[in-house]
Amino acid sequence: MKILITGANGLLGQHLVQELLNQQFMVVATGKGECRLPFEPSDLFRYRPLDITDEFNVEQVMEEERPDVIVHAAAMTQVDECEQNPELCEKINVYGTTQLLVDAEAHSRHFIYVSTDFVFDGLNGQYSEDDDLRPVNFYGFSKMQAEAIMHTSEIPWAIVRTCLVYGNPLQGTRSNIISWVKNSLQEGKPIKVVSDQFRTPTYVGDLAKGILQLIQQKATGIWHISGKDQLTPYDMALKTADHFSLDKSLITEVTANSFTQPARRPPKTGFNISKAEKELGYRPLSFEEGLRQL
Repeated sequence: MKILITGANGLLGQHLVQELLNQQFMVVATGKGECRLPFEPSDLFRYRPLDITDEFNVEQVMEEERPDVIVHAAAMTQVDECEQNPELCEKINVYGTTQLLVDAEAHSRHFIYVSTDFVFDGLNGQYSEDDDLRPVNFYGFSKMQAEAIMHTSEIPWAIVRTCLVYGNPLQGTRSNIISWVKNSLQEGKPIKVVSDQFRTPTYVGDLAKGILQLIQQKATGIWHISGKDQLTPYDMALKTADHFSLDKSLITEVTANSFTQPARRPPKTGFNISKAEKELGYRPLSFEEGLRQL
């Protein structure tokens, strides 16, 4: 089985490529620009540059590769940048998804779209797959639009919503909340971390395994794939400091109102993952176990 991954240079993409190669799948990794993956070309792996907003580029790659499964992880994810540049955000997250799906319908058999907890308003938390979508920022709105496009697909599709992904990149140094806290404290920098936002942080290896389970079981529909512990960023920072034996006194607890940001954040998201646990056999690590993986 051949699987094409968009956004393969990102944190999830890197771990997903590794997981699929470990299972002996043929992987076509794609991303904007050069390959930043620590894998050599082989019978099972190759990399192709792909700009999902370039319809001719997408059509060429899809027609030549004809993958059985597409995992669409490429997106513009910087929430404030999406708010400040909604045209570019829509071009990448909505138009790019549309173009990829059109060509997938001609050449593929299963399409998996990676979405976000930011499609919810964050008033309740512990969302299940059938809860109403009410994004509070343009990033979430663009992902909601792309999800709506998935529902029109003429081939089997799955939407994977996830939440606050953390972990070590296999290559590169792009920051996530854990690496930011760890690096700041190691350098003796004081940091301010919010305690009035709630998430179910997701270890990247768990997310990759969850997507693998979707592929193996040819699952369709909407799935919430995240960690199982509901925590605030402040909780996460304290646990990170404890794990790496760093100075917690450098961490100041604040509220979201302490920051001026272009985009609103939903205060309380996080997922009910019982569907994935029951139907896929998904078993995420605890947050402490995830830290040990780092």
